[in-house]
Amino acid sequence: MSGNRRLLSAAEADTLERACLGGGLPQEAERHLCLAGLNYHEDSVAEAHLRQARVLAPDHIGVYIGLYRYYFYKGQLSRALQIAEVCLEKSARDNGLAADWRRVRPGDAAFGSYEAVLPRFYLFTLKAYGYLQMRLGNLDEGHAALAKMLELDPSDKLGGTTLLRVLERMGLDDDD
Repeated sequence: MSGNRRLLSAAEADTLERACLGGGLPQEAERHLCLAGLNYHEDSVAEAHLRQARVLAPDHIGVYIGLYRYYFYKGQLSRALQIAEVCLEKSARDNGLAADWRRVRPGDAAFGSYEAVLPRFYLFTLKAYGYLQMRLGNLDEGHAALAKMLELDPSDKLGGTTLLRVLERMGLDDDD
Protein backbone atom coordinates (compact mmCIF):
# COMPACT_ATOMS: atom_id res chain seq x y z
CA MET A 1 0.00 0.00 0.00
CA SER A 2 1.10 3.53 -0.74
CA GLY A 3 -0.41 6.19 1.53
CA ASN A 4 -4.18 5.78 1.62
CA ARG A 5 -4.31 4.24 -1.84
CA ARG A 6 -4.51 0.45 -1.94
CA LEU A 7 -3.42 -1.19 -5.15
CA LEU A 8 -6.03 -3.44 -6.69
CA SER A 9 -5.20 -7.04 -7.38
CA ALA A 10 -5.36 -8.18 -11.01
CA ALA A 11 -8.67 -9.93 -10.31
CA GLU A 12 -10.14 -6.80 -8.68
CA ALA A 13 -8.95 -4.60 -11.54
CA ASP A 14 -10.46 -7.01 -14.08
CA THR A 15 -13.77 -7.07 -12.20
CA LEU A 16 -13.79 -3.27 -11.99
CA GLU A 17 -12.99 -2.87 -15.69
CA ARG A 18 -15.69 -5.35 -16.71
CA ALA A 19 -18.25 -3.62 -14.47
CA CYS A 20 -17.42 -0.26 -16.03
CA LEU A 21 -16.78 -1.21 -19.62
CA GLY A 22 -18.20 -4.64 -20.31
CA GLY A 23 -21.11 -4.99 -17.94
CA GLY A 24 -24.31 -5.31 -19.88
CA LEU A 25 -22.60 -5.41 -23.26
CA PRO A 26 -24.56 -7.79 -25.50
CA GLN A 27 -22.47 -10.80 -26.45
CA GLU A 28 -22.94 -10.14 -30.17
CA ALA A 29 -21.71 -6.54 -29.76
CA GLU A 30 -18.67 -7.81 -27.84
CA ARG A 31 -18.01 -10.28 -30.67
CA HIS A 32 -18.05 -7.44 -33.21
CA LEU A 33 -15.63 -5.41 -31.09
CA CYS A 34 -13.27 -8.40 -30.98
CA LEU A 35 -13.60 -8.89 -34.73
CA ALA A 36 -12.85 -5.20 -35.28
CA GLY A 37 -9.64 -5.65 -33.33
CA LEU A 38 -8.69 -8.78 -35.22
CA ASN A 39 -9.30 -6.96 -38.52
CA TYR A 40 -7.63 -3.70 -37.47
CA HIS A 41 -5.40 -3.76 -40.55
CA GLU A 42 -8.42 -3.85 -42.90
CA ASP A 43 -10.14 -0.53 -42.38
CA SER A 44 -13.42 -1.29 -44.13
CA VAL A 45 -13.85 -4.62 -42.31
CA ALA A 46 -12.87 -3.23 -38.90
CA GLU A 47 -15.13 -0.21 -39.29
CA ALA A 48 -18.05 -2.40 -40.37
CA HIS A 49 -17.67 -4.42 -37.16
CA LEU A 50 -17.46 -1.24 -35.08
CA ARG A 51 -20.62 0.10 -36.73
CA GLN A 52 -22.42 -3.19 -36.04
CA ALA A 53 -21.34 -3.13 -32.40
CA ARG A 54 -22.74 0.40 -32.14
CA VAL A 55 -26.05 -0.71 -33.69
CA LEU A 56 -26.30 -3.55 -31.17
CA ALA A 57 -25.27 -1.47 -28.14
CA PRO A 58 -25.73 2.19 -29.14
CA ASP A 59 -25.18 3.72 -25.71
CA HIS A 60 -22.67 1.28 -24.21
CA ILE A 61 -19.41 2.84 -23.11
CA GLY A 62 -17.44 -0.25 -24.17
CA VAL A 63 -18.45 0.39 -27.78
CA TYR A 64 -17.39 4.03 -27.52
CA ILE A 65 -14.04 3.02 -26.08
CA GLY A 66 -13.56 0.60 -28.98
CA LEU A 67 -14.37 3.37 -31.47
CA TYR A 68 -12.10 5.84 -29.69
CA ARG A 69 -9.14 3.45 -29.61
CA TYR A 70 -9.59 2.48 -33.23
CA TYR A 71 -9.61 6.07 -34.48
CA PHE A 72 -6.86 7.16 -32.11
CA TYR A 73 -4.45 4.40 -33.10
CA LYS A 74 -5.29 4.87 -36.77
CA GLY A 75 -4.23 8.51 -36.39
CA GLN A 76 -7.74 9.78 -37.15
CA LEU A 77 -7.58 12.27 -34.31
CA SER A 78 -10.56 14.39 -35.39
CA ARG A 79 -12.79 11.30 -35.36
CA ALA A 80 -11.29 10.20 -32.04
CA LEU A 81 -12.12 13.67 -30.67
CA GLN A 82 -15.73 13.31 -31.83
CA ILE A 83 -15.99 10.05 -29.88
CA ALA A 84 -14.28 11.62 -26.84
CA GLU A 85 -16.89 14.40 -26.92
CA VAL A 86 -19.72 11.86 -27.00
CA CYS A 87 -18.09 9.97 -24.12
CA LEU A 88 -17.72 13.20 -22.15
CA GLU A 89 -21.42 14.00 -22.64
CA LYS A 90 -22.47 10.46 -21.71
CA SER A 91 -20.16 10.36 -18.72
CA ALA A 92 -21.53 13.70 -17.50
CA ARG A 93 -25.09 12.31 -17.72
CA ASP A 94 -24.10 9.04 -16.01
CA ASN A 95 -22.49 10.99 -13.16
CA GLY A 96 -25.27 13.59 -12.88
CA LEU A 97 -22.84 16.37 -13.81
CA ALA A 98 -23.26 19.57 -15.75
CA ALA A 99 -23.18 19.00 -19.49
CA ASP A 100 -20.46 21.65 -19.87
CA TRP A 101 -17.26 20.28 -18.31
CA ARG A 102 -16.21 23.84 -17.41
CA ARG A 103 -19.06 23.99 -14.86
CA VAL A 104 -18.17 20.71 -13.07
CA ARG A 105 -16.80 21.16 -9.54
CA PRO A 106 -14.71 18.84 -7.37
CA GLY A 107 -17.58 18.10 -4.99
CA ASP A 108 -19.97 17.11 -7.77
CA ALA A 109 -18.76 13.46 -7.75
CA ALA A 110 -16.28 11.21 -5.94
CA PHE A 111 -13.42 12.14 -8.26
CA GLY A 112 -10.78 11.26 -5.67
CA SER A 113 -11.92 7.67 -5.16
CA TYR A 114 -10.23 5.03 -7.28
CA GLU A 115 -13.16 2.68 -6.66
CA ALA A 116 -15.66 5.24 -8.02
CA VAL A 117 -15.65 3.94 -11.60
CA LEU A 118 -17.99 6.47 -13.21
CA PRO A 119 -16.25 9.60 -11.86
CA ARG A 120 -12.86 8.12 -12.76
CA PHE A 121 -14.06 7.42 -16.30
CA TYR A 122 -15.19 11.04 -16.54
CA LEU A 123 -11.66 12.14 -15.64
CA PHE A 124 -10.10 9.76 -18.18
CA THR A 125 -12.44 11.10 -20.83
CA LEU A 126 -11.64 14.71 -19.96
CA LYS A 127 -7.94 13.86 -20.19
CA ALA A 128 -8.42 12.26 -23.62
CA TYR A 129 -10.43 15.28 -24.77
CA GLY A 130 -7.71 17.68 -23.59
CA TYR A 131 -4.92 15.62 -25.10
CA LEU A 132 -6.66 15.40 -28.48
CA GLN A 133 -7.34 19.12 -28.48
CA MET A 134 -3.61 19.68 -27.94
CA ARG A 135 -2.65 17.26 -30.71
CA LEU A 136 -5.05 18.97 -33.09
CA GLY A 137 -3.53 22.38 -32.32
CA ASN A 138 -6.33 23.68 -30.11
CA LEU A 139 -3.87 24.49 -27.33
CA ASP A 140 -6.06 26.80 -25.25
CA GLU A 141 -8.94 24.31 -25.20
CA GLY A 142 -6.57 21.44 -24.41
CA HIS A 143 -4.97 23.42 -21.57
CA ALA A 144 -8.35 24.37 -20.13
CA ALA A 145 -9.58 20.76 -20.18
CA LEU A 146 -6.41 19.45 -18.53
CA ALA A 147 -6.49 22.23 -15.93
CA LYS A 148 -10.10 21.26 -15.15
CA MET A 149 -9.05 17.63 -14.84
CA LEU A 150 -6.41 18.63 -12.27
CA GLU A 151 -8.96 20.75 -10.42
CA LEU A 152 -11.15 17.65 -10.13
CA ASP A 153 -8.17 15.34 -9.45
CA PRO A 154 -5.75 17.48 -7.40
CA SER A 155 -3.73 14.42 -6.36
CA ASP A 156 -3.06 13.88 -10.09
CA LYS A 157 -3.80 10.16 -10.05
CA LEU A 158 -4.34 10.24 -13.82
CA GLY A 159 -1.20 12.16 -14.78
CA GLY A 160 -2.65 15.39 -16.12
CA THR A 161 0.36 17.37 -14.90
CA THR A 162 2.62 15.56 -17.34
CA LEU A 163 0.49 16.64 -20.30
CA LEU A 164 0.33 20.22 -19.04
CA ARG A 165 4.14 20.30 -18.75
CA VAL A 166 4.43 19.12 -22.35
CA LEU A 167 2.08 21.91 -23.40
CA GLU A 168 4.00 24.51 -21.38
CA ARG A 169 7.33 23.39 -22.91
CA MET A 170 6.10 23.66 -26.48
CA GLY A 171 8.18 26.17 -28.38
CA LEU A 172 10.95 26.27 -25.79
CA ASP A 173 14.50 25.20 -26.56
CA ASP A 174 15.87 22.23 -24.66
CA ASP A 175 18.14 24.65 -22.78
CA ASP A 176 15.17 26.68 -21.44
